[in-house]
Parts: sequence; structure tokens; C-alpha cells
Amino acid sequence: MHLPEIDKYAHLSSPFHSWNPRIKLISIFLLILSIVLNPNLIIASFALLLAIVLVFLSKIPFSFVLIHLRWVLLFCLFFFIIMPLTVPGNEIIRLNFVSISWEGTKYASLITLRAISAVLLIFPMLGTMRFDATIKALQRLKVPNKFIQMIMFTYRYIFVFMEETRRMFIAANARVFKKRTNIRTLKIISNLIGMLFIHSFERTQNIYNSMVSRGYTGYLKTLDDDFRLCGKDFLKGFFIVAIALILTITGRIL
Repeated sequence: MHLPEIDKYAHLSSPFHSWNPRIKLISIFLLILSIVLNPNLIIASFALLLAIVLVFLSKIPFSFVLIHLRWVLLFCLFFFIIMPLTVPGNEIIRLNFVSISWEGTKYASLITLRAISAVLLIFPMLGTMRFDATIKALQRLKVPNKFIQMIMFTYRYIFVFMEETRRMFIAANARVFKKRTNIRTLKIISNLIGMLFIHSFERTQNIYNSMVSRGYTGYLKTLDDDFRLCGKDFLKGFFIVAIALILTITGRIL
């Protein structure tokens, strides 16, 4: 089973890998924010090209990126199906009682371009450093402790729950379970989901007790990483933030 390891290529060498994690998180987050708030279709297209360039500069294989991007593309497909048919405006095509509007197509394209660009930028931002370095950088940036722990435990145990789900369905298939469109199949799947929730709750209690016995007090204790800043880190940050500002200002003017 494929596990979505965002930091699979954190060992590579690129301008993003050598970038200080704190400056990198802030700079690329501002760039993502400027893209998702941009109302202009032309600027959104340029932002997509920029995101693709930054992914190539990060040296993360594009095949790895596309594996995770396919779900975003599937999600955006529904916008192209619904919005051109429901948003009123100038008609492009009319087939009997169905009409496709230019405004609906434009909004669907804008949402798709912004979504794909934002997801692509996640890889240079998070995929170029180890996950524990990301957690430590968030701590140094004074992100709320509970939010950091939610991210850490979700990323750590989502793989465990995926494996648990896989084993439960293997056990069901070994007992001649076959998925059909009937009430019996629905009942069996509901029981499996219920058992997964019960196992998850029991596992949560055991993990918490184990952590308390090892001195857990509600705060994460990590070894200090060398997060020293240098001129190159600020230069990279200034470049990315400048691009974000240019996209924001240009998108408002056009």
C-alpha cells in the first residue's frame, strides 16, 4: 500500500533543501496565500507556471508530485462539470435545455489553477525537509502547541490506521466477503468502520498512557536543530515574498 510520505525526498540537494526552514515556511506560505486570493485568470495561469518551475528547482521528481496531485485534479473536475452549467452569464454553447456559460467556465478555471498551484508549492515547502524539522520550525515560529501536536499525531498515525483498515478488509475477504450493492454489504462495511473507530479509541488511550509514563506533560520536547540564519536565507525569502507581492498587486490592477 502506498503511503504519502511528504518528506520522502528530503535528503536531496537543492536551493530549497538548504533553505532555513522558518524562512522557507513563511515565504512560501505568503506566496500560496497571494495565489489563492488572486482574482485574475491570467495571473493564476502565470502562478501555475511559477509553481511548476519551483517544483523543478526543488529536484523532487515530478512523478512523485503527480501521484498526489491526481486527487486534486479529480476534485477540480467537479467544478468544470457543475459551474459552467449553473453560473449565469454569456452562453458559449447551448444544447436544448443545457447551456454552458463563459463566466462559469472562467470561475472553474480560476479555482482549478489556484488549487493546483497551491498544492504544487506544498512540495518545495514541506517536501524539501524532514517532517521533524518542519515540526521544530513551527515550534520556533510560535505556532500554537496543540495545533502542532495535531499535525504530528495525524501524520504519524494515519499510516497505522490505513494499515489497520487494509488488514480488516483482508480478513473480511478471507471470509468470502464480496462487495455488492445490497444491505448485507452495507452492514458489513458499517461494522468494519465501527470496529476501526473502537480500535482507534483503544489505541489512543494506550498511546497516551505510554507517553505519560515517559514524562509527557502536554508539550513536545525535541532536540535543538541548527536553525542558524544566513544572508542566502533572507535573499531567497525576499525573492519569494517579492513575487507574492507582485502577483497580488498585478491581480488587483488587471
